[in-house]
Amino acid sequence: MKKKGVKIVTIGGGSSYTPELIDGFIKRIKELPVREIWLVDIEDGKEKLEIVGKLARRMIKAAGIDCKIHLTLDRRKAIKGADFVTTQFRVGLLDARIKDEKIPFENGLLGQETNGAGGMFKAFRTIPVILDIVKDIKELAPDAWLINFTNPAGMVTEAVLKYGKFDKVVGLCNVPVNLMMDCAKIYEKKVEDFFFQFAGLNHFVWYNVYDKKGNDITYDLMEKLQDEENIGVKNIVNFNFDYTQIKNLGMLPCPYHRYYYLQDEMLKQSLKDYKEKGTRGEIVKKVEEELFELYKNADLHEKPKQLEQRGGAYYSDAACEIINGIYNNKGTVMAVNTKNKGAIEDLPYDSAVEISSYITSSGPKPLNFGKFPNAGQRGYIQIMKAMEELTVEAAVTGDYGTALQAFTTNPLVPGTEIARKVLNELLDAHEKYLPQFKEYYENREKYRVDLPKDKKDKIKTDKKLKK
Repeated sequence: MKKKGVKIVTIGGGSSYTPELIDGFIKRIKELPVREIWLVDIEDGKEKLEIVGKLARRMIKAAGIDCKIHLTLDRRKAIKGADFVTTQFRVGLLDARIKDEKIPFENGLLGQETNGAGGMFKAFRTIPVILDIVKDIKELAPDAWLINFTNPAGMVTEAVLKYGKFDKVVGLCNVPVNLMMDCAKIYEKKVEDFFFQFAGLNHFVWYNVYDKKGNDITYDLMEKLQDEENIGVKNIVNFNFDYTQIKNLGMLPCPYHRYYYLQDEMLKQSLKDYKEKGTRGEIVKKVEEELFELYKNADLHEKPKQLEQRGGAYYSDAACEIINGIYNNKGTVMAVNTKNKGAIEDLPYDSAVEISSYITSSGPKPLNFGKFPNAGQRGYIQIMKAMEELTVEAAVTGDYGTALQAFTTNPLVPGTEIARKVLNELLDAHEKYLPQFKEYYENREKYRVDLPKDKKDKIKTDKKLKK
């Protein structure tokens, strides 16, 4: 039996995305009776939480909805009795993102929030926090669903499944949403006029498209996408893929595949942009400052159009639709991060994958995909999944060797020597947020180079004598 209303908790409630989340609930209020929304943040985010909270209350009042907005820094108080917990936080805030991007760039590598070295460090900081949140949910709201759109969404989902031992989790990415909207725009139709089949990993997903009659229009769309400028993810340069290579795959790649299929071109452009404009994190920081100035306006009672210029636009609306789908057992097909359960035969049964799924009251039900049609896809995705598994393990254990192995497995980190250098620099930069790497911080000197055993033993002896 359904309760009279739904309690939603949003961790990272002071995020610039929150107005989109509120707007999503307002649009669905007839189907999804949200009775209270708890916006949670940390002390450093208190000011933004207050600004966003006031806007959220104005939006609810303007919509004439009977729903209470609570603001708190007490996560456990908020989670108690929740029906759904959404997560949209950034450990270390945008300053941490800037370091994730700047340090790799300074070493000639791609500096990107969710790919390469920076993406792995975002996982290192995020996963311990998400696992603490899961502990609270299991204790205080065991029937709640966790809807996560904190990046890297795939690895966060994997951590919750494997280390949090919690299956009621759905990871979300706005990339499939953008791809579907781009398709509809190109054909001048509605998204509902097509069927999309997504399969892969977060930010490493491929897809096929079919029209209402069941005709596969993937290749036709592929040709139409060439030289299109006003489509794609806003923070990724829209270079054309190599048509022959992509056609051979039999599926379309997502925008993030450019970092892998067009490595040289993308790295060259990214380094150029970094030198001329700074990191994407620095740009986003300015965008956020402008958004929060807008949010302060007491006459603003709706989600501002400018929010769509933020890189993760449409995340929050998709999160609302997932919640709606679970609450109402809708069976809507959405691309989400969930447990594979054999849907993609090329990947482990219990791993997290990004795949088209029916959204039901018992969670996502992945559509059976089978094997990838091309050995190139199979080989690449298995390498990427190995990298994800190593990254998640390193995030949980703080083991330096595992972290180094994750770096050297990542296709965007070309070799152990540079991997060790960038790994060490990022560890030093983020010490405040990585207590699990205690052994590294207490013995930094032995990790500067790969020393022979006798020299390592001498270092240990010298340290003991100093004590």
